[in-house]
Amino acid sequence: MPALAFHRDDSLPFLEAKRCMASDLAYQKHFHEEYSIGLIDQGETNAWCDGTQLLVEAGRMISFPPLMMHACQPLAGMEWQYKMLYIKPEWFQGLKQRELDQLYIPYLLEDGKNKACRLQINRTMEALTGKGTPLAIESALIELVQALVSQNDSDLEHEPQGKHDQKYANLIKEYLHAHFAEKVTLENLEAEAGISRFHLVRLFKKWSHLPPHAYQILLRINHAKTELAKQRPIADVAAEAGFYDQSHFARAFVKIVGATPQKYALSI
Repeated sequence: MPALAFHRDDSLPFLEAKRCMASDLAYQKHFHEEYSIGLIDQGETNAWCDGTQLLVEAGRMISFPPLMMHACQPLAGMEWQYKMLYIKPEWFQGLKQRELDQLYIPYLLEDGKNKACRLQINRTMEALTGKGTPLAIESALIELVQALVSQNDSDLEHEPQGKHDQKYANLIKEYLHAHFAEKVTLENLEAEAGISRFHLVRLFKKWSHLPPHAYQILLRINHAKTELAKQRPIADVAAEAGFYDQSHFARAFVKIVGATPQKYALSI
């Protein structure tokens, strides 16, 4: 694995990720036009942020709003690794003003929120670097942002349900059932339901107990099971269900069915 790598998905032009494992790489004062969210995986660094000096330790997250001047200098004598997401500001349209205000403060998070956000940034990176679908990548990113802007750890669980929320969730379900094998994006679902992608992911998970991308994968696997029962070639079934290769199909299949596609087909 290279010491410095960048990751992008053509379907998500607003997002770029960076993974750094170069212990001797320091950054002089600079700013980004994007909103930046980072996690220190190993080591420690002195971070200068708009005149404030911060010590960022392993496991801690830090963020910088667009155009904010910052710099970082990893401590000598230890391995230093971090990951960073860069998100274009226009993507945040649809957030409430209170939530936007929460984002535009650079900070180190308190322990409870830091833990929740660390989980979500890792999920976003895993989806992006593991060739996840655009729907999976952006859904993970939205859950990260919602964890960042929540006032406390239980905000999302106790958010009141609107009387029309189930209607929106059903519209999204119907669209996913009709297009489960396609490269669906949150932009598609946003247009279908007529609500912002931030609210969309939140309410769909509340009513369906899964984010949209996980629901789509279930639809793909259920379709694959039906087709494998007809003794069709595994490669043909994987492609028809929307998986980009057989290994990706097999991993997803095992997680849900408990057996590989080949074992499932042979058992029928």
